[in-house]
This record gives sequence, C-alpha cells and structure tokens, in this order.
Amino acid sequence: MKAMVCTRYGPPEVLELQELEKPVPKVGEILVKVQASTVTAGDCEIRGFRFPVALRIPLRLLFGVRKPRVKVLGQEFSGEVESVGAGVEAFKKGDRVYGATGLKLGAYAEYLCLPANYAIAHMPEGLGFEQAATVPTGGMNALFFLRNANIRAGQKVVVIGAGGSIGTVAVQLAKYWGADVTAVDSKEKLDMLLSIGADKAMDYREEDFTATGETYDVVFDVAGKSPFSKTIRSVKPKGVYLMGNPSSAQMFRRLWPTRRGGRKIFAGAADYRAEDLRFLNKLLAEGQLKPVVDRVFPLEALQEAHHYVESGVKKGNVVISTS
Repeated sequence: MKAMVCTRYGPPEVLELQELEKPVPKVGEILVKVQASTVTAGDCEIRGFRFPVALRIPLRLLFGVRKPRVKVLGQEFSGEVESVGAGVEAFKKGDRVYGATGLKLGAYAEYLCLPANYAIAHMPEGLGFEQAATVPTGGMNALFFLRNANIRAGQKVVVIGAGGSIGTVAVQLAKYWGADVTAVDSKEKLDMLLSIGADKAMDYREEDFTATGETYDVVFDVAGKSPFSKTIRSVKPKGVYLMGNPSSAQMFRRLWPTRRGGRKIFAGAADYRAEDLRFLNKLLAEGQLKPVVDRVFPLEALQEAHHYVESGVKKGNVVISTS
C-alpha cells in the first residue's frame, strides 16, 4: 500500500511516499480502506517535534527519541471497512466509518488497522468522506473542553483561535447549547465563522477582545496564544477560562492565585471516546454541526499540505484524499 512515511523529525520535507505492507486485522481489530484524512496543527507538531519545553523529554520517550517510532502519522480518518478480525461485531465489511487513531496514528496511508473499540463511528447518511474525516480530532477536543465549562443558554462565550479544526466545532457546540458566541481569529476567516453561527467575529490584528470591556462566562483559548494576565481579566466572576494548548509559562500561571470571584481555570488533554464521537455523529445527522473544509490535497502532496497548515491561513480543516 502507499503511505507517507515520516523519516525523521523536521520540516514537511521529511515526509516521503513509500510502499508498505498492507496490514492485516488482528483479533478485535478492523481494517479500513482510508478515503480521507486530515492535517492538523497537532500533526505538524509531532512531525517537527515542536512541543513546550516541559513536555519534550516525556514526549520523546513516547513518540521516539531520534525519529518517530510510528512511521506513518495522521490522527483522523474516514473510509470503508475492508475486513474485520475475530470477535468484531460492531462493524462489517463495506461499512462507511470515520474516527480517531489515537496514539497509533497511521491515517496517512491507503489502509489502516485499529481496534474496533476505538473512537470510531458509522458515517451519517449524506456525509461525504472528506467532510467526515475532519470531525473526530477537532470535534472531540472541542467537546472535551466545552463540557468542562458546562455552558448554559444565554451565557457569553469567546473562542480565541476559532478558525481552526477545534475552534470551528467549538463555535457550533457553544451555539448548540444556547450561548452568545464571539469568535476571534484573522480577518480572512471572519466570514466563515459568521456563516457557522458565531454572533460576532473579531480580527485579533485589529481589535483586542480583552480591551473592549466585555467579560465572558467562558473564554476558550484554543491555541494558547492569548496573554494570560489580560485574558483572565475578561472572565466573569465564577466564569471559566479554558486553556486549549497552554505554554509552559501559562501552565505555571494558572496555579497562581488568580481565581478571585471563583473563576475556574482548566487545562487538559482530551480522551477520545466512542460515545463522544457518537454524540457528534448525532449533531451531524441533525444538521446541527457542519464540517468546514478549506482545501483538499492528494496523499502524494502531503508535504505541501503540511506547509499550508503551518502558514496559519487555513480555514477550518485541510483534508488529505487517498481515493
């Protein structure tokens, strides 16, 4: 099978198209003929090994010291079940599925083997492979953080870095729960953010949301780039500050006595669960959640796709097509 292999840590040019042996599902696994995957900021971080200083040693041990232990990257996928291993009852050959690969990665290939109990779901009718592939990683991360904020109807929510894979879902989930949503990102993404339900969209280059005098019940900083001291002052008493990708300094600052008025500061890592993907699946089927696809690249152009994602201009999601 064709696969894009990460030969070492470094720039997108370390990704090489190679021919690998087609995997065979073991007991409890399914083999998926991959139709689409995506390039996320997280994929680029793994490839280039760009993580906060405090995490570099443990993540080297996890992902590989000198080069990636898992040669084929890619965290989410959509496709058709090619075959199933012994003991699998939830899926059968021909099922259209999508899901997250977890630490097994491997979605940048024509075929992928995963345990059937991973975060995998049947695709809703009418949803294309390219759209479905964008949902698992961004969707489950957005769901994980926003559930910790316990958003209620009428609350005011601001999503910083709203134009990416996590942010576009976060905007829609907050609206689904009845919040008034302000989306913050670059000017080029504002029309898209308004089209998916944001009540207000702000260009961070032109307007500092922390200087408007507005305060919010929930502040969700997806990218972890908003200054901590200014951002925490924009959180209402008893509000929630969600730190999606905090720097080492921000992780330290969140331990300081900044919780006057009962503010909650939350940072963590999503645990991808099948039931969470099924919840998102329900919203997709009802039309409450709309995937945002910016550009589609063939598998062979994965280097170019990584460069595009790292440019910071993508709107929503960048898809890799293997069909």
